[in-house]
Amino acid sequence: MQRRKVINNKLRKDIQKYIVYLCKWKWVEIIEKHLMSDYKHLLVDIPPRISVSDFMECLKEKSGLMIFEHHANLKYKFGSKTFWATGYYVSTVGLNEATIRKYIREQENEDIMKDKLTKKEFVNPFKGLLK
Repeated sequence: MQRRKVINNKLRKDIQKYIVYLCKWKWVEIIEKHLMSDYKHLLVDIPPRISVSDFMECLKEKSGLMIFEHHANLKYKFGSKTFWATGYYVSTVGLNEATIRKYIREQENEDIMKDKLTKKEFVNPFKGLLK
């Protein structure tokens, strides 16, 4: 599934509001967050009474509904009630928290560098040969 790069500045601010609201509603503490044009990274502290999968389902489902409710143009653009991709990555043990924080903070710079490296300007090799 290809990512949709639709999270612009206005939508980014709104999504951050929705995520903060939903985390407070579920008593989940946001430790680190970063939102790109096509995905989000969160480092959160989830209370033991909530399963990780229940929290992720709630976060993705409710934030998607909020996005479509306040940005109706996206609902018509995508033709469904699904904003986020179906998967997610979760790690509960084994990784150093400082390493995860660093990864989240530096992810945008890495993506920008990768985008610059993959952008090629195609030049017509036959230009100037035929007159």
